[in-house]
Amino acid sequence: MTTHTLDKQGEKIHLADIATTSPKKTDKDAAKKEFDALGEELFDLQDLMWGARLNSVLIILQGRDTAGKDGTIKHVAGHLNPRGLNVVSFGVPTEEERQHDFLWRIHQHTPRLGEFAIFNRSHYEDVLVARVNQLVPEALWKERYGHIRDFEELLAEHGTLVLKFFLHISQQEQEERLLAREKEARKAWKISAGDWEDRQNWDAYTQAYEEVFARTSTREAPWTIVPADSKWYRNLVVAQALVDKLRPHREAWQKRLDAVGEEKKRDLARWRATRK
Repeated sequence: MTTHTLDKQGEKIHLADIATTSPKKTDKDAAKKEFDALGEELFDLQDLMWGARLNSVLIILQGRDTAGKDGTIKHVAGHLNPRGLNVVSFGVPTEEERQHDFLWRIHQHTPRLGEFAIFNRSHYEDVLVARVNQLVPEALWKERYGHIRDFEELLAEHGTLVLKFFLHISQQEQEERLLAREKEARKAWKISAGDWEDRQNWDAYTQAYEEVFARTSTREAPWTIVPADSKWYRNLVVAQALVDKLRPHREAWQKRLDAVGEEKKRDLARWRATRK
């Protein structure tokens, strides 16, 4: 599997050099079977994490319009138990949100121990859209990189496993998807002139994303660049990254559950003794 994971601050990449398509030799049917197997393992890992309550998971999805954030959530989160899952979409800040610091609305939705949270767009809009559309002074959005790193480090220190995905599509694929929306009645509601306007700022967004990766990639909160022209491959890459992140914690979670189980059995034995 071909992926680019960035886990060091200052590491620079050029999105133009990274493929948006799946590797040529990747078999779609085999990938589907692998995705299903990963889904089963992901469900099992989530169940252990839910019971152990030692960690939580925050998934951040970023990408250009039509990159497939909703589709990724549908397919990958479809393997999770909704009992411990919260999906949040961040749009234009409300009047109340604008009266606080830019991370205020984000922190309220971070996951509790044992839970998953998926952000469809996130605090990174404040160094992307705000930058490209000049919504705030340059001096302000530049300061936010440091705040974001500190925020994500804080989450990691308290047990949150942070995974950040950039769904990487080509200009041609985006155009085809935008045109397809106009032709498909079920997706016509998604049509927006703003999507076409944003295409005029393709290079500006590319530069903004590349700086985001360089300034906010850390060991605790790495970025993964996901080839997203092929939806099935996009889903596979995200599922594999999630499982890879959770697997190392399986033993600790199981150990915690075993200890809790033993305590529960002792409690039950004491209760039965009082009933005699």
